[in-house]
This record gives sequence, C-alpha cells and structure tokens, in this order.
Amino acid sequence: MSRMHKSSRGSSGSSNPVDKKQPDWLDYDEEEVAELVLKLKDEGHDPSQIGMKLRDEYGIPDVKTVTGKKVTQILEENDAQDDLPEDLSNLVEKASNIKEHLGDNKKDENAERRLSLVEAKIRRLASYYREEGRIDESWKYSRDDQ
Repeated sequence: MSRMHKSSRGSSGSSNPVDKKQPDWLDYDEEEVAELVLKLKDEGHDPSQIGMKLRDEYGIPDVKTVTGKKVTQILEENDAQDDLPEDLSNLVEKASNIKEHLGDNKKDENAERRLSLVEAKIRRLASYYREEGRIDESWKYSRDDQ
C-alpha cells in the first residue's frame, strides 16, 4: 500500500506467524490473557503497547491465536476502551506537538505544511470513525481546541 502524502510506497513491516493456532509451548489460557490485557490497560497502556508487552515480557506471540479476539475486542467487551481510537488520538497528539513547535518557530514553513497534512489525516479518519459509529457524531477536530 502506498503512503498518503508521498509519492513513494511504504516499507513493509513484520509479518504475522503463518500458523494460526496456539503454540504448544504457551502456558497461558484464554482467561489469563484477557486478564493480562485488562491489567495492562489499567496501567495506562494503549492497545499496541499491550500487544508488545505481552509479546516481549510474557512470551505471548499473538493475542488473537490464544483468545480468538483482538486486544481492542477484549477491551470493548469489558468497557475499557478509550474515547478515541488509538490511531486518531496519536494523530491529534502529533498535531499538538507540531503546533507547540510552531509556537517557538514561527517561520518554519515546512512544519506548517506538515501540520496541514496531519490535520487532513485527522479529518479523513474522523469521518470514517463517525460513519462506523466509533466516535460521537458531534466530535470535530479544531486547531484552536488543542
């Protein structure tokens, strides 16, 4: 898949394991993994951070192979999800960091361009999430609010 605001294609990331069943060497069962996900969420981690912590610290290669559900699905079932989806909140945080930079560096035209591109991504993603019902219909990004 190509990148949104570049002429080049994106670099590929890591690939999921080929085998879709739970490894034999894994000592955790479905309930234990769900409890770990909720515990890590209570500690303030995002869903992507939860997946990495489970992989690196607990030796759980893939939550979906063990539980049959994604991390976000486990969080939704237990009413522990955030108000905004993770990708949208990351973009809003990125925009606020660029605006903070522009407060100190008023003549940085490149940063101004990057801010407009990030805001376009925010509006496009927010429109999608409104249609899907994952965010409130009245949610709207404004440069001044952040």
